[in-house]
Amino acid sequence: MAAMPEALVITWEALDSLVADLAAKVGRDFDLVLAITRGGLVPAGMLAYRLDFREILVTGVELYRSDGGMHEAPIVGHFPEDSLLGGRRVLVIDEVWETGETMTEVLGRVRDAGAEAVSAVLHYKPSRSRVAGEPDHWAALADGWVSYPYKAGS
Repeated sequence: MAAMPEALVITWEALDSLVADLAAKVGRDFDLVLAITRGGLVPAGMLAYRLDFREILVTGVELYRSDGGMHEAPIVGHFPEDSLLGGRRVLVIDEVWETGETMTEVLGRVRDAGAEAVSAVLHYKPSRSRVAGEPDHWAALADGWVSYPYKAGS
C-alpha cells in the first residue's frame, strides 16, 4: 500500500501569498463573489479585499461529514436566490478542489440561475478529482491533506 502524502500545513503568510497568486490569475472582471462554506469563506474575503469586490454571497454545501466520511453527493443547505445571480458574472471560491463534486454542483446551480460562473480555488488536487474538467483558476497543486490556518482545531 502506498504511503499517504504528508499533510501540507499552510501558515497565514503562505495563505496570503496563495491568495495574491490567485488574485493575479482571476482579475477583477466579476460582478460578485460566491463563497462556498465553510472552507471558502476566508479565501473569498481575502480575495475580495485584494480585488476590491464589495458583493459577497454565500452558499452552504457539505460533502465531507464531521466524522471524516463523505456524503454520496454534495448537500446544499442554502443557496442565493436566482434574482441575485441572473445575468451576472460570478466568481465562485472554495479553498480546495479535491473531488470537484462540490464546485461542480455549485457551478451548475449558478449557471442554472442564468449567470456566468467562474471557479477559483487555492489548491487543486488533479489526482483526486472525480469529475470531468478542472477549476478555471487555482493558486497551487496539491495531493495530500492541506491544513489551513483558519481551520484551527479541526
